[in-house]
Amino acid sequence: MHIRDWELLSTLYETMNITHASEQLYLSQSTLSSRLKKLEEDFGLQIVLRKRRGIAFTPEGMVLVKHAQKMLSEQEKLKEKLNNMKNMVTGTLKVGVSNFFARYKMPKLLSLFQQEHPGIECKVVTGWSSEMYRMVLNRDVHIGFIKGDYPWKESREILYEENVCVAAPWSFEWEELPSLPRIDYHTDRIMKDTIDKWWYTNYQDESYTNIYVNQVETCKEMILHRLGYGILAQLVVDPYKELTIKPLHDSFGKPLTRDTSMYYYTDALQLNIVEAFISFVLTLDVKRL
Repeated sequence: MHIRDWELLSTLYETMNITHASEQLYLSQSTLSSRLKKLEEDFGLQIVLRKRRGIAFTPEGMVLVKHAQKMLSEQEKLKEKLNNMKNMVTGTLKVGVSNFFARYKMPKLLSLFQQEHPGIECKVVTGWSSEMYRMVLNRDVHIGFIKGDYPWKESREILYEENVCVAAPWSFEWEELPSLPRIDYHTDRIMKDTIDKWWYTNYQDESYTNIYVNQVETCKEMILHRLGYGILAQLVVDPYKELTIKPLHDSFGKPLTRDTSMYYYTDALQLNIVEAFISFVLTLDVKRL
């Protein structure tokens, strides 16, 4: 098997669809099918089963997929090692980014970095902070931009902190909140626990949640359309001066805040591209990007 065969099997497994895989590999469907058939003939076994919608791998096919994924990973590590030996900032930077950071910070940050290092490539994965934390933990990415405080004994650089606040389209008093319409949203466990703890420390009644959405951005839009208030990180709503924004405080009067940090393994700094990127980020005022 060659690298093109590894890429074919890996992409087929990711998509479970010949049409989608051929598009990702810039091949015609007939070319991909022919290469797959040649692999099956070489090994004397069936690799995939064709279904009405997509494909499924046979047990033997799964063994080949795992081998292909392993070899592609080894190939990438070899490229990184050789690039490092040249003492050049080249190669592929793999970054996991929380949803808010991906939308508002990462495009500008990557653009500035690529202006200084035009030879680099970036693979960016986005999702909830809890998902990005697991990706860093499993070494699926070099660096994670993560909101919240997760257990971590390796390197962590806090980039900025922001208040957790109530944002409403009208003025309000704290004692009114339980009776006012609230817009809630899906978030990671740490943020939800922070908000819930604050609420039940201050109120006996449940909040009057009349709308639940899947993302904080949708929550913000609902607030702007005067459908209710939300409890969220202040950077999401700071640009909107028409809103009433009040930071939350704990029982000691200290503002409730949330950090955004870079998480990474210290040994990742052995890669020139990772060391250069982290050093670059630390020269910026990321909060103001």
